Amino acid sequence: MEPSKVLEKLGFSPNEIKVYLVLNEHSSLKAGKISKLAKIDRSSCYNSLKILLEKGLASYVSIGKVKWFQTTGPKRLLDFIKEQEEDVRSILPKLQEMHITNKIEGQVRLFKGIKGIKSIFLDIARTGKDNFAFGSEGQFSERMPEFAMQFDRLKKENRIHTKLIIRKDRKELDNKTTEYRYLPNLNESPAVTNIYGDKIAIIIWTDEPEGIIIENSAAAKAYKSYFDVMWKSAKPMNK
Repeated sequence: MEPSKVLEKLGFSPNEIKVYLVLNEHSSLKAGKISKLAKIDRSSCYNSLKILLEKGLASYVSIGKVKWFQTTGPKRLLDFIKEQEEDVRSILPKLQEMHITNKIEGQVRLFKGIKGIKSIFLDIARTGKDNFAFGSEGQFSERMPEFAMQFDRLKKENRIHTKLIIRKDRKELDNKTTEYRYLPNLNESPAVTNIYGDKIAIIIWTDEPEGIIIENSAAAKAYKSYFDVMWKSAKPMNK
């Protein structure tokens, strides 16, 4: 990926990205020169430098009355990310307490695009409950192969077992965390249903995939009972 795109993902503003990349390409520069190379006005340049200094991603030395700026080195970005992670971890207990206290039974969350689908699978992994699914046509591993492998690792770490019902003519690679059975006379469908804990996740694999998570214990229990009936009728896959 382009460095600018990664920095954007980390929350850097466009001007911060320009200033940081200019500094990274040069050993030491005055603010005026940075402004010219970054093609931004001096005021924006100074504001970006101030933020980069606060983040510990830039430093300066004073020679006379002139400040010369430089980055603290690309590896400092990893420390910056770790510090952010530590800050988030420090507030997680309080946020989790507030989330549980104020959670609305029966809430529905909508997701769109590949990032949204990632959020659904991460929710499945973090819940730590066994997953019961039907309707898969292998879209997950085909559309998101790298993340699919990461998801398998998360399942193993959290000891999550999956039962998956698929069409008879579908072929799946068996693994340690998934048990497959098939049902005859099923039509191909872009919709995949996952039941885990008190939640139901439905993913629709269109050109831009969409999904919903329904968090309702009664609904999840009902879906699970239907799944159990189908599972009993389904045939084991030939090893």
